[in-house]
Amino acid sequence: MPRHLVFRLYAPMASWGEAAVGETRPTATYPGRSAILGLVGAALGIRRDDDEGQRRLRKGLQVAVKQRSPGLLLRDYHTVQVPPSQAKVSHRTRREELSVPKESLNTILSSRDYRCDGLWSVAIRLASDAGWTLDELKLALERPRFPLYLGRKACPLAAPLVPAVVEASHWRQALDHRFESALNPDRTWLALVGNEEKDKRLLSLPDEVLYAWEGAADALDGVTASESSEVWDEPLHRRRWQFGPRLEHRRIEAVEETH
Repeated sequence: MPRHLVFRLYAPMASWGEAAVGETRPTATYPGRSAILGLVGAALGIRRDDDEGQRRLRKGLQVAVKQRSPGLLLRDYHTVQVPPSQAKVSHRTRREELSVPKESLNTILSSRDYRCDGLWSVAIRLASDAGWTLDELKLALERPRFPLYLGRKACPLAAPLVPAVVEASHWRQALDHRFESALNPDRTWLALVGNEEKDKRLLSLPDEVLYAWEGAADALDGVTASESSEVWDEPLHRRRWQFGPRLEHRRIEAVEETH
């Protein structure tokens, strides 16, 4: 059976960026391909300006997501003072921006959205020409080169990723991997790594989960997706913040009771 790398994502706040219009910075309810590749790239130590490393990462990994909980929406409202735009005038630092006369400063209103107490599982497959093995990626997530965060630097991880390499015939079997007691089999009372029932109470987990994947429409488990659409989260050039479209499939399923 194909091998997959699976891990979990949890933080009090996460921000899965979507297309931003004006001064509003929305968030999706689950991490997209760009966010997952960015997190893995940070763990591997691939810098944003390493174009070849970013290209290898984009070409070498396939991803799927299980949204156990979308969390609650939090909107952070900002007012920011900025100098007026002037031809041939640039400000290199915030101090330079605020050095103009006070009467010249303008005020911009903006908002940034976050998901609070969301919980997600991620599965990764390697393409045939991938530059890493799944075991190397697992080690990188356990000992990351750069700090890991969920979308923004203000959203650090709050629970272990507990990465594991598993064999699964399809995406769903990998995403349904049970992470209980991943750190210590004797400590089954631990939330987020030790006891799924405790997770449900702690995070008020819903009775439905959402699966999102790429590839064939029936690649999740042999059943065709409920919906498919084009999403713009394929990172084409990190330094220029350029993203391209890809086809993503989704399906919502009821949570199966376990005893």
